[in-house]
Amino acid sequence: MVGVKDRVVVVTGAGGGLGREYAMLLAREGARVVVNDLGGARDGSGESTAMADQVVREIREAGGDAVASYDSVDTEEGARAIIGTAVAEYGGVHGIVNNAGILRDRAFHKMTAEDWEAVLRVHLFGSYHVTSAAWPYFREQRYGRVVMAASTSGLFGNFGQANYGSAKAGLVGLVNTLAIEGSKHNITANAVAPMAATRMTEDVAPPEMLAKLPPEQVAPLVGYLLTEECTDTGMTLVAGGGTYYRVQPFQSAGLRFEQTPSMDDVAAQWHTITDMTDATPGVNPVG
Repeated sequence: MVGVKDRVVVVTGAGGGLGREYAMLLAREGARVVVNDLGGARDGSGESTAMADQVVREIREAGGDAVASYDSVDTEEGARAIIGTAVAEYGGVHGIVNNAGILRDRAFHKMTAEDWEAVLRVHLFGSYHVTSAAWPYFREQRYGRVVMAASTSGLFGNFGQANYGSAKAGLVGLVNTLAIEGSKHNITANAVAPMAATRMTEDVAPPEMLAKLPPEQVAPLVGYLLTEECTDTGMTLVAGGGTYYRVQPFQSAGLRFEQTPSMDDVAAQWHTITDMTDATPGVNPVG
């Protein structure tokens, strides 16, 4: 039986959109959910308790168990408070969904350092902070489930999202290492790149495309990754519109030079070096 019953799961950015769907599904499946949301605008400005409170109210009215958290993920202190809420209210923590995020889209030549730093602080640093706060509990109990919210913008790029794409690609790198380090402690770490119609994507994709991408269709995958039954780790998956698939780095067969090549040698063999016809899954040569 696949399930999260009685597990304590923290969902950041759970006051709306995808995070709300994750929290609602987990609660329906019997998890005890910490609904974390700062309640700010899409660009990260402002604070409000209303969004998290509303989701908690909906969960409780449906017979589920949830508590609100309003702390920000982008500081170490905020992340510790979020995990502290789980421990204080429910006695522990078993899973986290690092979903909190903001957008400050601009073409790269118009992007400011503040635009860059603000997005990385929430997505990448925030996910680090929350995971770091939960990690000791996971190691001690020899069980933990981590889901990172990646993005196709991080996997493939997207105009105007150098900051967002960089943060999301960084989360994939973080997942790869957490999967290795967590394996001997029964801790899994996976990334999900969702395709869904939310306030984060309302002006990023065409309306006709968004109409086919309800956010609730992503939630079952995230929920499954949080179960004890799912032991796969280090995966990056894309989900949306009823479609689910895995994305994995591949490497070409390449070419080995017996001596240090010249630039002309590299140019002459460029096609062989970059040809992906016989590509195989990528591996870390120093791992």
